[in-house]
Amino acid sequence: MQDPTFINRRNLLQAGLGTTAGLLLPSPLPAKLSTPHHRPQAKHVIMLYMSGGYSHVDTFDPKPELTKRHDQSIGEEEKAAVSGQPIVKRFLKAPLWKFRPNRECGTEVSDLFPHLRKVMHETALIRSMNSDHRDHGEATLQLHTGSTTTAMPGLGAWLSYGLKSFNTNLPSHIVISEHRPYNGPQLWDANFLPAVNSGVRVVPGDEPIPFLKSPTSYERQQLELSLLTKMNQRHLKHRMHDAQLAGRVASFTAAAGLQQQAPEALDLSKETKETLKLYGAERGDQSSYASQCIMARRLVERGVRFVEIIDAIGACRDNWDAAHRDIASHEKYARRVDQPIAALIKDLKQRGLLEDTLLVFCTEFGRSPWAQDGKGTKSRTHHPNAFSCWLAGGSVRGGAVYGETDDIGNYVVKDMVHVHDFHATILHIMGLDHEKLTYRHAGRDFRLTDVHGHVVQKILKA
Repeated sequence: MQDPTFINRRNLLQAGLGTTAGLLLPSPLPAKLSTPHHRPQAKHVIMLYMSGGYSHVDTFDPKPELTKRHDQSIGEEEKAAVSGQPIVKRFLKAPLWKFRPNRECGTEVSDLFPHLRKVMHETALIRSMNSDHRDHGEATLQLHTGSTTTAMPGLGAWLSYGLKSFNTNLPSHIVISEHRPYNGPQLWDANFLPAVNSGVRVVPGDEPIPFLKSPTSYERQQLELSLLTKMNQRHLKHRMHDAQLAGRVASFTAAAGLQQQAPEALDLSKETKETLKLYGAERGDQSSYASQCIMARRLVERGVRFVEIIDAIGACRDNWDAAHRDIASHEKYARRVDQPIAALIKDLKQRGLLEDTLLVFCTEFGRSPWAQDGKGTKSRTHHPNAFSCWLAGGSVRGGAVYGETDDIGNYVVKDMVHVHDFHATILHIMGLDHEKLTYRHAGRDFRLTDVHGHVVQKILKA
């Protein structure tokens, strides 16, 4: 005999509801916070992703030898940079910007980042990053998901799954992305993890999240949601094994909460003029990189676990990529982010939030020490062999510099940090063991770092 609580399409139509959409609306019970594997050294992550691949030898990894040997040949490539293209002769290219030390810790940073240079004593700079692919799509995918070939859950989704949010009315995973980056939503998709862990995209501007304002009154909406919640409970009762269904149902809980809290969280109108000046933001501005950094701080203040800001002025057409382009274009992108990111560090610190917030400044790969298109040309090609990223906040050892490349920035010669190690370290700071944070799917256990990864202990406080 059929359970009288079972709802099929005929029952639903007879009840006067002509859609099954209600079966995918919110569960009334918010997800509980998960227990970390060990004592966390930070509670939130703000990931500052510079799309396109900035040049390490023009930003964070000074190489005087490049200046001395400008236009000198180091021979032909070992193999063609792109399959099917001819092997080219490599001529070294000097950095376009001078490097100067931070006054407190001595870490050298180029004149591209004068504001960031002043706060490098708060960061741990890794000059020995390494990834597996030289193409943007694959390298961007790996930086976010650990995989170069298959779409997998991203870092934000794993942290959301492992730790949940402090605020049940806001998602635990938010991505501020003005333009569509390489691979698009794959970067913040939960994939096989419960759908509630997918990132919610915020588009800076007048409508940061579509349909954020309810078309009905609050009281009427609560009546509708109450009815639909009962339907969901009946629907899930017979499908408890379906994690994806449960995840989709739970994701609508966050959607309902968003309508209540997101408008206030993303509204910068109440920020003081002193704060706006610190970031270099204008009153009424809702779209600049400065405003995006302020939004990230406001979201963290309100309990969001993971916030990523994807920097690109015009998606894949207008970002840090300097392949077959003048490397001098870096100046435009650096000017856009330099003051706001330095201000974010200062702002978090003065509010007592820096110890609880891990900042991650990263890109998908570096740039070649040689001119891409021959002697005297202006571009640098993609370079996954060596690049630079940094961490700040949490338990990070401020002023630390870890790893080393050769005298021209071509290869890592000391303390290589692969993307898997980078991920393992971030998870560790957040209280998660990358080997234990697993999810069983298709008959095997998956994790962000696959079967790789080591925590870089030397950049962390004892």
